[in-house]
Amino acid sequence: MKKVAVVTDSNAGIRQKEAKELGIFVLPMPFTIDDQTYYEDINLTHEEFFEKQLNGAEIFTSQPVVGNVKELWDQILKDYDEIVHIPMSSGLSGSCQTAMMLAQEYDNRVFVVDSQRISVTQKYDVIDAKRLADQGKSGQEISDILTENKLNASIYITVNTLDYLKKGGRITPAAALLGGMLKIKPVLQIQGEKLDSFAKTRTMARGTKIMKEAITKDIKERFGDDYHNVHICVAYTYDEAPALELKKELEELYPGENIICDPLSLSVSCHIGPHSLAIAICKKNLRFSFENLFYFWV
Repeated sequence: MKKVAVVTDSNAGIRQKEAKELGIFVLPMPFTIDDQTYYEDINLTHEEFFEKQLNGAEIFTSQPVVGNVKELWDQILKDYDEIVHIPMSSGLSGSCQTAMMLAQEYDNRVFVVDSQRISVTQKYDVIDAKRLADQGKSGQEISDILTENKLNASIYITVNTLDYLKKGGRITPAAALLGGMLKIKPVLQIQGEKLDSFAKTRTMARGTKIMKEAITKDIKERFGDDYHNVHICVAYTYDEAPALELKKELEELYPGENIICDPLSLSVSCHIGPHSLAIAICKKNLRFSFENLFYFWV
């Protein structure tokens, strides 16, 4: 049986300490903040990131340096036979394509999965991959299983301000100005390769209602009308209290479901800003038992 390592990037929202507990490897994403380079969870904590963002720092995301990816893979392959590498969606960054090209140099020992996911839904793929590796699946088998399930996920995000979407070029300055005057709070959707506008509202409360309705519709129309077939997760930027309240509401709607509350990854936070709130949903991978899944979240 081959020994398979699971690698992801910090876009999955997995901290370095948690990665060690899970037995996986996390490549830290680089950020340029006021012309200095930082690496998520290495020399940049979430608290430091938001302090800089709220104080008006110029923040840009970038791809991992190829040399850093290669160095990590080479080190891992001293102890493992194969690697399953799960980066953020190819539709949101070029890092996935770069990793695929680099993997060609490794003689089928590195399998890059374009899961077309990011943040909390990407994290579920990483958890699935680790469980499959522990069950003796090969890198190719794990890649195939994750790829088969990749489009069965959505993230809905209510954004509190248009300022950061404007900074990132997602909307024009004129649209941001008009939206600000009208107190528009967009609801965005990440599904597959794209970050798209889903709805518009003027309050976070209404945005939360729209998101809850959206996942209810997804469960009914995409996931067999049974919420036990899916993972449901609340996510947030900066402040956790509203997310925990939303978690309670969802637990009442979906009794018995283990609903996770996690911060959104900093790469997402960079473009949408603080005080945003999200609900993520993804289909459970039924290729293996989900007994004791909570083990991975403690």
